[in-house]
Amino acid sequence: MIKKNKISPIKLIKFYNFINYNLIYNNKAINRYKKDTFQISADKAENLARLKETIQNIKNCSLKDSSTNMVFSDGNPKSKIMLVGEAPGANEDEEGLPFVGRAGALLDKMLAAIDLDRKKVYISNIINYRPPNNRRPTDEEIKRYLPFITKHIEIINPKILVLLGSTAMNALIGNEVVISKMRGKWIEKKFGNCKTSVIITFHPAFLMRQPAQKKMAWIDLKMIRDKNI
Repeated sequence: MIKKNKISPIKLIKFYNFINYNLIYNNKAINRYKKDTFQISADKAENLARLKETIQNIKNCSLKDSSTNMVFSDGNPKSKIMLVGEAPGANEDEEGLPFVGRAGALLDKMLAAIDLDRKKVYISNIINYRPPNNRRPTDEEIKRYLPFITKHIEIINPKILVLLGSTAMNALIGNEVVISKMRGKWIEKKFGNCKTSVIITFHPAFLMRQPAQKKMAWIDLKMIRDKNI
């Protein structure tokens, strides 16, 4: 007699919500201006404010000159989970917040699938200004902004660092690795005085183009959930 595996209905609902295709066809940005005030230490608040001011004052940057807003972060700076993406898109540039377009809608579903939301994580990007036409940042641009995101990670001091996509992975882990072989693995790494567990997964924008890969991202998400317990 073959024994059938029983899957919890709740887990199935979360998974099917995660792979929902409906949001792919929604072009409207999510209005997600911050309304929450998270109480953080004076030192952390000062360090974040100083970092933000430093990025705002950067000189001779074509990305800054062609952008509407700097995109610094979203979410809870007290969180032990930090997510880092590639760079702002058009919606992010307009609102000044990361992941507020279609990719942001999918990211929200990914987080919800493991009982997280933007009040429980902290989100930023490798690059703080939108590259024209949403192109990939150049190696020179990544090199210029790398000290900022490295310092950002050190200030937040997350227990878990989630790198979304190959650009974030290559910038913070190295160009000699490929995402298909690196995703779903824990890497212990230091950023300044911050020692954190790094995991790499696919960028939500990539998952919208390649929905078959969502099953692999789901494995990564469960690893994050289990590590966060």
